[in-house]
Amino acid sequence: MSIFNIFRRKKPIPAPWSKYYKEEELDIKIPNISMYEQVKRSSIKYPKYKAIEYFNNNITYTKLIKLIDKAANSFKKLGVKKGDIVSICLPNVPEALIALYGLNKIGAIASMIHPLSSENEIKESLISTKSKYLVFIDMYYKNIEDIIFSTKIKKVIIVSASNYMKFPLNIGYLLTQIGKYKRPPRNKFYIRWKKFLSLGKNNYSFKSYGKNTPAVILNSGGTSGKPKNVVLQNRSFILAAKQEQISLKNLNAGDCCLAIMPNFHGFGLSVCMHTPLALGCYTIMIPKFNGKKFDTLFKKTRPTCVLGVPTLWEALITYKNEENLDLSFLKYAVSGGDVLTKKLEDEVNEFLEEHNCTTKLTQGYGLSEACAAVCLGRDSVNKSGSVGIPFPGNHIKIIDPATRKTVPYNEVGEIVINSKALMMGYLNDEAETNTALQVHKDGHIWLHTGDLGYMDSDGFVYYKGRQKRMIITSGYNVYPSHIEEVIESHPAVLQCTVVGIKHPYKQEVPKAFIVLNEGYFKLAVKSDIKKYCEKNLAKYMVPYEFVYRKKLPKTKIGKIDFKTLQADTNGDD
Repeated sequence: MSIFNIFRRKKPIPAPWSKYYKEEELDIKIPNISMYEQVKRSSIKYPKYKAIEYFNNNITYTKLIKLIDKAANSFKKLGVKKGDIVSICLPNVPEALIALYGLNKIGAIASMIHPLSSENEIKESLISTKSKYLVFIDMYYKNIEDIIFSTKIKKVIIVSASNYMKFPLNIGYLLTQIGKYKRPPRNKFYIRWKKFLSLGKNNYSFKSYGKNTPAVILNSGGTSGKPKNVVLQNRSFILAAKQEQISLKNLNAGDCCLAIMPNFHGFGLSVCMHTPLALGCYTIMIPKFNGKKFDTLFKKTRPTCVLGVPTLWEALITYKNEENLDLSFLKYAVSGGDVLTKKLEDEVNEFLEEHNCTTKLTQGYGLSEACAAVCLGRDSVNKSGSVGIPFPGNHIKIIDPATRKTVPYNEVGEIVINSKALMMGYLNDEAETNTALQVHKDGHIWLHTGDLGYMDSDGFVYYKGRQKRMIITSGYNVYPSHIEEVIESHPAVLQCTVVGIKHPYKQEVPKAFIVLNEGYFKLAVKSDIKKYCEKNLAKYMVPYEFVYRKKLPKTKIGKIDFKTLQADTNGDD
């Protein structure tokens, strides 16, 4: 039996943050509709508004819905039906959303895969989800060439990044790609996107699917680090859009969000793509992001709202290509997905202010299991260093992981979440689902995140990192984010990441990987940095080892790759 069906007498959940919302905002009603129907409502209300901007090609809501309806008819012609899983392995191109909403109209489930995944990762995803069809980008054909016939895939729909580029940009793009990659063969197994859409000439009848219908599968490391398939219902995305409409009060129909975060990432799909479309805004789709040209992208696209990981904001203030950059159009700048240091937060806010931006960089927090966004700092409701307050309708408490008891305000513990947007569970993994989703004594279901943080008496949440990153040295709990913040406050340091390494009798000790600012050299400052740590950190927190690097490794979505650093035994660059 699903834990969602267990009847419990529920006790009220303390919510010190509720004072920042109106009473009616805290009681959000989720309409019994699908993601497709939520976007369709926008198309009826704002038919001539832009829905997608892609390389200067503007796709209106009317055009978008026509393309989605065609895709739905085409999928149905291929035999896709309610409950079937179809994998989408695309960068941020219009086809990713057209296919997703087309499947959603049918009641099928879109499994989102990172296009830079290895062939074995793609194979594992296709097999574990039992996907019947795959929508795939042509430039990475080599990643499926040898594995596709060992899966249950019946047909691969091939997409080119040039499909929705305007002439002559599309021709120019195709010319630059000649000889760069092996192209998929032309046979009945591989069908090109335009040919696929041509299948949808017949208008099939479709029934409406409600909020509790499974809609999307996102890949996640879960709370244990093992790759899992997170199953989200329509309700998760519909609620997220309504929550963000309440929290981002200055975001209006016609405004735009820059979709740098990818569609296979919860933040990217929910916050940067579905929410704008649900609110009558438009999403600017960027298939390949160049951090070194971030300010140029800002100047060209003039987005209203931008959400990105800390390394993205670091790129904005590091690579300065544009003189007299005016950011007065920016209403919301949000950092999420990783720890934002106080130093970087201050530097970005100073940069924004210098370039006529009236908003400040705030933080958000969430994870795929809760449809990405759980809490957010915005407008006047913000405290520096916090990830904001829970969205209306969400609840967060901080517990002792061993006892599940709520800890006092300002005390670090595990972050657990209660929300109507929580996942249904991990696909075909009841044991892991029951570990992540637990019914507490208050009768509510809580998502155990494996993240550490604390809450103050006003309900602001402060994220301190993954529980697995916490270092226990000689019995003391050491939080890497605290050491990183201290080291990064040294004027010579640009970036620092701290990991735990094994020690013969202390169990673990901190090891710091440091990138210096331009103009500073290791031999000149390493002694001073160590003394600085000894002055500003407890003795057991001072890194056992300092390693200096030109840059730190990143994951595919731009986060610091802690696992690589954990295994790194090399010395300085």
